[in-house]
Amino acid sequence: MAKVNRRQFIKISSAFLASSAAASQVFDWPFQVKNAIAEEFLTADRIVPTTCEICFWRCGVDAHVRDEKVYKLTGQANHPLSNGRLCPRGNGGQGLLYDPNRLRHPLIRVTVNGKPQFRKTSWDEALTLIAERFQQITEQYGTESVAMFSHGFGASFFKTLFSAYGIRTFSAPSYAQCRGPRTEAFKLTYGHAVGSPEAIDVANSKYLVLLGSHLGENMHNTAVQDFSKAISRGCKVVVVDPRYSTAASKAEHWLPIKPGTDLALLRSWIHILINEKIYDVEFIENNATGLEELWEGVKDATPEKTYALTGIPVEQIVAVGRDLGRYGSSALIHPGRHVTWYGDDTQRERAIAILNALLGNYQMPGGLIQQEKYSSYKPKFPVARNAGQQFKSRYPFASSVPANEIVEQTISADPYPVKSWFVYGTNLIHSLGDQRATMEAIQNLDFMVAVDVLPAEITGYADVVLPECTYLERYDDLDNRTYRIPYLAIRQPAVAPLYDSKPGHEIARLLSMKMGLPDLFEADIETYLDKQLKEMGSSLSELKKSGVLKKEESDLYRKEGEMLRFKTPSGKIELASQRLKDAGFDAVPQYYPPPENPPGYFRMLYGRAPMHTFGRTANNRVLGELMPENELWVNEIAGHDMKLKHGEYVYLVNQDQVKSRTRIKVRLTQRIRPDAVYLVHGFGHTDPRMEFAFRRGVSDADLVTKLSVDPIMGGTGMNNNFVTFSRT
Repeated sequence: MAKVNRRQFIKISSAFLASSAAASQVFDWPFQVKNAIAEEFLTADRIVPTTCEICFWRCGVDAHVRDEKVYKLTGQANHPLSNGRLCPRGNGGQGLLYDPNRLRHPLIRVTVNGKPQFRKTSWDEALTLIAERFQQITEQYGTESVAMFSHGFGASFFKTLFSAYGIRTFSAPSYAQCRGPRTEAFKLTYGHAVGSPEAIDVANSKYLVLLGSHLGENMHNTAVQDFSKAISRGCKVVVVDPRYSTAASKAEHWLPIKPGTDLALLRSWIHILINEKIYDVEFIENNATGLEELWEGVKDATPEKTYALTGIPVEQIVAVGRDLGRYGSSALIHPGRHVTWYGDDTQRERAIAILNALLGNYQMPGGLIQQEKYSSYKPKFPVARNAGQQFKSRYPFASSVPANEIVEQTISADPYPVKSWFVYGTNLIHSLGDQRATMEAIQNLDFMVAVDVLPAEITGYADVVLPECTYLERYDDLDNRTYRIPYLAIRQPAVAPLYDSKPGHEIARLLSMKMGLPDLFEADIETYLDKQLKEMGSSLSELKKSGVLKKEESDLYRKEGEMLRFKTPSGKIELASQRLKDAGFDAVPQYYPPPENPPGYFRMLYGRAPMHTFGRTANNRVLGELMPENELWVNEIAGHDMKLKHGEYVYLVNQDQVKSRTRIKVRLTQRIRPDAVYLVHGFGHTDPRMEFAFRRGVSDADLVTKLSVDPIMGGTGMNNNFVTFSRT
């Protein structure tokens, strides 16, 4: 079968949309909106406990159902991640369920009169085609020629299927484009990652430092609840950010740092703690190694030199450094989450891990804590013995597959060709950066499958599009994550799947039979879940009623005199890393200046909003009422110098003369440094099938043409891109 030309993005014809839209009238979208407002007049026929998937946090949700419609979502009172509350986006989950632009039927790419288009098809035809093409490609190139990208809890069933088939390359953009540097930095320092949800005791912190961590805008439910508790208990907050964020409004100190110099500031605080001997001497002597090498590595990081780099006054640098020493084990440097910024990200996160170690806050109230799982039981699935080559990253400390490396290998076919992508729940066009490389890689594919709920841009380039139903219409695997309160939670359907969509487990089961693995999955998901639960001492019927099972809070803190052992080569916290040194990197984090702004350009920074989960919610009508588009924060004085007017719309042009495809509203403000601009990520969609999100705001991903790749683990720093303004 010849390779399909995907250079022309496929738009579904208006006739096809019209025929599909007829079904939506049954669900009466306006009814949902009106009754979400007047919810006090409604009485639920039933309340279904489940878990949210508007973001990855997976809070416990009670879905209120009346006349087989979900009209309200509330936080489960007994779930440890929601505690009876939901964030704004969690409250708007029915906006996804009843989105009139949802994918409704399986689609196959065909060529008619020389033009590519999608044809509505049956599930049987679509899955048969996928199985046949996978067989052809893997027979010709090996199972290593297929890669899976995913974001979302439902991906577990497809990973099981592909592992059994011999496919071994799995990548989540959340690794190299978000959290990966933090993972590897803490492993290099402590021998383990910081976890998700993070194993940090923010609620009991007495002194909290946030570096670019937008708590209150980055609306992870429990994290914000803990932040609120800390503030109410008198916690002093320090925010290091070029922008006056929501968190900065709660801070004792806002340090508007020059972008890209965060590591210099962290090194200075390490310098102060050691130089003034206000670190936890006893804890470091008993539990850490490399203090002398650490001091030699930061001896030059004086507050005076740091001021010249960061723009933070010496007295503020010293005041915070001494406060850290004064608060000691009850102080916390927050590790952040989206930490791929400038290419030095693993070393910046190493500095954060080292600072926390010097404070002695490991397994102490207000510091880093230990968490547990509800159960250690894991179902066993076969893994193919004849699997192809294991993907090997060229980055020595990458513990997961960096998504950008798969893109590069798809282009180069070195060391072996990647010919097929299976993309689950992630819009690679908006999430990876360097769209030119992503598009070139797509052209090199022989076959691509996209599984999604909405027609995100990536689906327009696929050969087969499979419509998954939303989290409110399906079961997923059991949520048995590590947390301070060990818990076991269920995602179960509140209503039946709409249209011709299917849950991920059912798609994987049907595909497994087409791929010659008929006995891989149970005949139905409830049998599969019930077997697991019985191994854990419960049952599906019990969990469906309660929504969550909990144990007592785990033993979070270390006992006095307790001997600690770390899974590092030395068995101790490694303040200087011999592993990094042996691999040719700095054993102690060193600061290297990032690129400077070109004349007339501003560093482009991006972040989150409390009512949106990046591009996943931009088409959500309920949440869109709260924030229909993003705005560009521009310093008031700098904006006037550029002759910008508050509220006007402009195009952005980056340092490589790439122009944004849409316009953005200017917000002139004193709340950002004059050398940077800021926008919320996830807007600027150019797929007309996303009718509400179409051309609202600007996509920063369109303008990320320079990736500053972390040489330690392959993370793609995206904050070394710069923009200026154009009215035409």
